[in-house]
Amino acid sequence: MFKVLKLSAVALGAAVLAACSSSVSSQTGTVSTSTAHGTLAQNPPFRIGSDNAAAVQALIGATAQGAYLLEHAGNPICGVDLYYITYWTVGAAGESTVSSGALMVPTGAAPACSGPRPIVLYAHATQFSQTFNITNIQDPSNIEGQVLAAVFAAQGYIVVAPNYAGYDISTLGYHPFFNAVQQSGEMMDILAAARTALPNTLSSAASDNGQLFLTGYSEGGFVAMATLRAMEAVGAKVTAAAPLSGLYALEAETDLVMYGGVAWGGPEFIPLFANSYQHAYGNIVSAANPIFSTTYPDALTVLPSTMPLDTLFQEGLLPDAAVFDSTTPVIAGEPALTAALAIPSHPVDPLSNAGFGNPYLIENDYRVSYVEDAASNPDGAFPTPVAGVPVAKLKPTQGLRQDVYLNDLRNVAWIPTVPTLLCGGDEDPTVFFSLNAETMVAFWQAMPAWKALPPALTAELVTVLDVSATPAGAFAPLQTAFQEFEAGTVAELQTAAGGGLTLEAAEAQVLENYHTDVQPFCALGARAFFSHF
Repeated sequence: MFKVLKLSAVALGAAVLAACSSSVSSQTGTVSTSTAHGTLAQNPPFRIGSDNAAAVQALIGATAQGAYLLEHAGNPICGVDLYYITYWTVGAAGESTVSSGALMVPTGAAPACSGPRPIVLYAHATQFSQTFNITNIQDPSNIEGQVLAAVFAAQGYIVVAPNYAGYDISTLGYHPFFNAVQQSGEMMDILAAARTALPNTLSSAASDNGQLFLTGYSEGGFVAMATLRAMEAVGAKVTAAAPLSGLYALEAETDLVMYGGVAWGGPEFIPLFANSYQHAYGNIVSAANPIFSTTYPDALTVLPSTMPLDTLFQEGLLPDAAVFDSTTPVIAGEPALTAALAIPSHPVDPLSNAGFGNPYLIENDYRVSYVEDAASNPDGAFPTPVAGVPVAKLKPTQGLRQDVYLNDLRNVAWIPTVPTLLCGGDEDPTVFFSLNAETMVAFWQAMPAWKALPPALTAELVTVLDVSATPAGAFAPLQTAFQEFEAGTVAELQTAAGGGLTLEAAEAQVLENYHTDVQPFCALGARAFFSHF
């Protein structure tokens, strides 16, 4: 998940401008009469843009930020044809819906730009605008779409990326947020649709070579890992995977948040969770124990929205920061548990305390009911890690906690059987990278299937990359580049303020954007990782 913040859009959005023109192809297609999930709704899809490698490079390199990105990503070697694809999928309760997404196809005379090419199946981070369309890479706020074009498609990968049900043209009416079954199913649906479309496109010189790389960022990191698990369960071929900054240990991170380690952006993410799970399981809304305070009566259904986030805050539809009451709720007979809920119970980062205030989003009684369940049925990773027990043995009884338990990627005994990269940053205030990455690795290592593998194989099976760690090993240049980028952004803020901004204040502003800033660097890490296969 990430909050689209202005600083990162300026730093990278302008840098990675549209790799495709705005011209619309005159190609016509046939509308499918089938609504079976995975069916391409219009075949062939519309080509909405086409540029050669030189044009892509000129667009990306037109700014200092773009030149910086090209320095690390490499100059485009391929042109990019961009297609808007529509396909049938299902919602969390099995509802049929048309969804949409992008198909990016490399073009050009270079050997890497035509013929059999690998596919990158990408899941994007959380978006709050209902009209989001990852195909619209002319939009400077669509950082991920732009990075996909520059980092993957212009380097010879076919890219497939859904908008997700509930966005763009989908009439589902909600987004199945962090629903492992629905979202992994939708990823497989768009992949099937894209593979149907590819031979009939105007870019048919490029074809599927059978290699499939799964990746995605934030919410998309969760989706990518869920998709890997689902595809391996049915025997589908995956070459390698790179889930990036994802909430894999969903119960552990949600427990931490409810205890008081509030993730940055909580007022936006929690309504998406609640709405998704209410549609899927029907156990969130309760007159006896309402989740949202009366100050925000429409919080359950406000996202995704056609209004900008700032407008939602200004209109009083959501708080801009306060998730919990700044006055600690009292749990009768549980002084230690009551104390654990106080500010700052878990100072994960300097932004966590901003999650407390008045008015606040989540009712005290609801928070208490969640935490009491967490105390009675503790997760194996939080608050006290238990060796060999990386997920709660006892199923939760509280509604929201039941749902995050169900969608936690540790709730099924499995290990990845293909090389997997977990990339993120340990200073992330939105997705707690170490908690999620380390917990998943501990979970896999506890599995009998892992223990049965030769140590040399398990050492190569999973790689963890922290872009904020001391640079070392094969990814050292990438770590250095990210850290220089962050330091340079701090310096630019102080210079722009003419000395009126302290180092600490500048660092705090950059920290707000940290989760967004990591995405292009982890995408580069994923590409480097995939290049070995």
